[in-house]
Amino acid sequence: MSNAAAIQSLLRFLSQDAKLPLALAMSKIKDLQTAGLGTPAEISKSKLDAVKAIFTDEKLSKQILSAAKRVSKKRGATDGGGPPTPVKKAKPSYGEPLTPAALEESLALPESAAEEEELGGVVLFTNRAPLVLAFAVALVKYTMPEQPVSSRLSLAQAVVSANSRTKAVSIGLESGKSAEEERWGEGQPVVKIMGREIRVMKRWGYEWDVKDEAGATQETVNEESSVPEDVKPALWGLDLEKLKKHNGPLTHGAGAGQLPIYTAQGARAYLLKSFELGTVGVKVEGASEGKKQSNASKAAEKERNLGLLLRALDLLYQSWSTLETAELNRRAWSWYVRVRPDVENGVAGWGGKGDVKLADILALRKPV
Repeated sequence: MSNAAAIQSLLRFLSQDAKLPLALAMSKIKDLQTAGLGTPAEISKSKLDAVKAIFTDEKLSKQILSAAKRVSKKRGATDGGGPPTPVKKAKPSYGEPLTPAALEESLALPESAAEEEELGGVVLFTNRAPLVLAFAVALVKYTMPEQPVSSRLSLAQAVVSANSRTKAVSIGLESGKSAEEERWGEGQPVVKIMGREIRVMKRWGYEWDVKDEAGATQETVNEESSVPEDVKPALWGLDLEKLKKHNGPLTHGAGAGQLPIYTAQGARAYLLKSFELGTVGVKVEGASEGKKQSNASKAAEKERNLGLLLRALDLLYQSWSTLETAELNRRAWSWYVRVRPDVENGVAGWGGKGDVKLADILALRKPV
């Protein structure tokens, strides 16, 4: 790596990953390189005192060291090599839809390489609905591996909405028949996730795992007859309650522009904002210290927490991946019930929050 490229890489790390003001980051580049701390990998392997000797402030030095360890673990950085230049997400021209590949990239969920020891000490604070969403999103990756992340998010949100409505009816917050009971979804395919049957729409022609072709977009293509029978198309979860509310017609094979769906963007945004750190448990590496946090810091911490939760769920589902799909679906709901937050019964507990221990999720793994 040339010296100019190394400086740019280090500056990018300090300003974006370590969240330093740009002016401060620029002023410390030469000092870091002189001290042999010219890459995140080198910083991550150093002692706090070495970083503090340059930045003087202990809290700031801890922030930089934590960021370096996080980036090095995530990107697999090695000695002498800075982090790869991040690929900028494609932004369409105003009014143009994203290509399938760009859409899937924009919906990527946070990942974590945390080991069992770190995960076991994490306690999250949340309510039940986003936890169901996380369980379902992670589950579909194993029960329906052909589905892209946009479909996983949409299908999982459909599960959450169906579950929430059932709960609302049981405690008297809602009444009357559901849209499904009134047959608003008749004619559309059904899939079962965590014991819930949900209506879906097939996204024929949606190719996200190949190079984009000119003119390809995220729109669902209604060309079912031209697709081989053995191809499993991507799916959208249908929002039948919204369809019922607007009293719209449901026609078999209708496109995404004609039927209301659970959007992947909405489900992802809900996940990203829903998981705080609990009041007990081991401090998460990279979590902000101090009493007051900026909005950006809070958002980053919640994103890290989601990554840790999804990591724990991955380890759980991986351990039981030899089960039949139907059995894994059945067990997933029972696992959720065992670890969900404790809230008050009835209306008083609606939307209530509580602690979720990742150690409890890990304890559900298949014995080795």
